[in-house]
Amino acid sequence: MLEAQKAPFETVEYDYDADDLSVEHIAQANNLPLERIFKTLVAKGDRAGVIVAVIPGNRNLSFKALARASGDRKIALVPVKEIQALTGYIRGGCSPVGMKKNYPVFVDASALSHDRIFVNAGQRGLLVGLAPHDLQRVTEGAFVQIVE
Repeated sequence: MLEAQKAPFETVEYDYDADDLSVEHIAQANNLPLERIFKTLVAKGDRAGVIVAVIPGNRNLSFKALARASGDRKIALVPVKEIQALTGYIRGGCSPVGMKKNYPVFVDASALSHDRIFVNAGQRGLLVGLAPHDLQRVTEGAFVQIVE
């Protein structure tokens, strides 16, 4: 999908531990900067339905900010058991690129302070590094402040 959209990217293989899929563990175990690894969270709003939040690995999602950005009153993370059916990806391998459907994507604005960020490439053990604007363009996403 990135190639089709002519978005320059690099892939980074990493070692993962199925018992600890945290971004912190991935960063430490693979000597990658935590603030440049962005995690993909799948949520559901009471109005917008399924939405995707892409936030730095060292920060927490602000449910209020995501609700405001998506036009929802309430937001909740999708239960892990529902992620694969909705996105086509498993927990720890969820990418904002190439989901089953084109869900609204909200990328935390802090991504703009980096020339390149890393997001999951769609499977455990593989990241993709790309410019924040390319991620935004490919996902048709929006940059917003959505972290606490």
